Amino acid sequence: MAESKELQVKEKQEVAAPAEQTRPGLVFTPAVDIFETEGEITLLADMPGVASEGIEIDLRDDTLTLSGDVKPWEGADETGVLVEFDTGRYYRQFTLSEVIDQGAIKASSADGVLRLSLPKAAKAIPRKIAVMAG
Repeated sequence: MAESKELQVKEKQEVAAPAEQTRPGLVFTPAVDIFETEGEITLLADMPGVASEGIEIDLRDDTLTLSGDVKPWEGADETGVLVEFDTGRYYRQFTLSEVIDQGAIKASSADGVLRLSLPKAAKAIPRKIAVMAG
C-alpha cells in the first residue's frame, strides 16, 4: 500500500538575526540541500529571483558566505496590484573543515538554484590499501 504525502509549500524564511544590518530590507535564508560522494560535497541553494551575476560567494577564514539580492519585478512605470513574491537579500554562511580543497571549489547557477562543488582534499578521499603476501 502506497503512502500518500501532502505537497507542502515552504515559504521564504526570514533570517532571525544574521548580524546587524546596515541597509534596509528583508534578509532570507536560502533553502539548501547537501549531497556527498567519496570525492566531493555538492551544495544546492535555492535563490529564486537572483541573477547569476548577482550572486556573491565569499570564502575567508574557512567561512563560505553566500548572498544575493532579489530585485523587484515591476518596472519603473508599474504599480504592484498583487505582490506575493517578497524581495530582499539571501544570506547564508557555512564553516568549511580541512576536508574541503578550498582552492578547487566551483560554482554554477541555473533556474534560481546555485550549485557549489566542494571537492575533498586528497588526504580526505578514502582509498584501499592492498595487502602484500609474504
